[in-house]
Amino acid sequence: MEPVIVITGTAVPLDRSDVDTDQIIPSDWLKKVERTGFGAGLFSEWRDDRAFVLNDERYAGARVLVAGPNFGTGSSREHAVWAIMDYGFQAVVSPRFADIFRNNCTKNGLVPVQVPAEVGEALLRAVEADPSLELTVDVERRVLSAPAAGIDVAFPLDDATRERFLHGLDDIGITLQHTDAITGFEATRPVWLPTAG
Repeated sequence: MEPVIVITGTAVPLDRSDVDTDQIIPSDWLKKVERTGFGAGLFSEWRDDRAFVLNDERYAGARVLVAGPNFGTGSSREHAVWAIMDYGFQAVVSPRFADIFRNNCTKNGLVPVQVPAEVGEALLRAVEADPSLELTVDVERRVLSAPAAGIDVAFPLDDATRERFLHGLDDIGITLQHTDAITGFEATRPVWLPTAG
């Protein structure tokens, strides 16, 4: 996982609430075991509609997805996070995230930015009105800002998750921080215990 400190860029306004993981990445995309290539399947059923926002060239290259409330509901599908990231998004803004989706985000490097409902609504309208609107997600300060829209708001991110982002640590990276202790323990294990070899 790469460190995430500050994300600056434009956004895509996904003005839909209760978006579930099957809508984010439909189940027919779940046959792959690697984490790459899922961006092509992101919202694939909705993308068949030419009017769908991801088909609007004005939003090409956006780094932030701004969604309605209750984003990421449904089954625990890590592929949903992989698809969002593979498409090019580095953060998702919503007034509410499903707990499992939020947890999957933080373990894979996608920043879930939870904002009050009125801020989420104002941001959606601002991005719709101006596709070139620049947003900044400052993980270090835990602040989302869009100065041209008059938005500057703190977002919740616990200290451990913040450190995970700032240092680019997934679960394996966190475990590897304890390599010396693990090696020391393995060296003193009784011989009657099973070994990895």
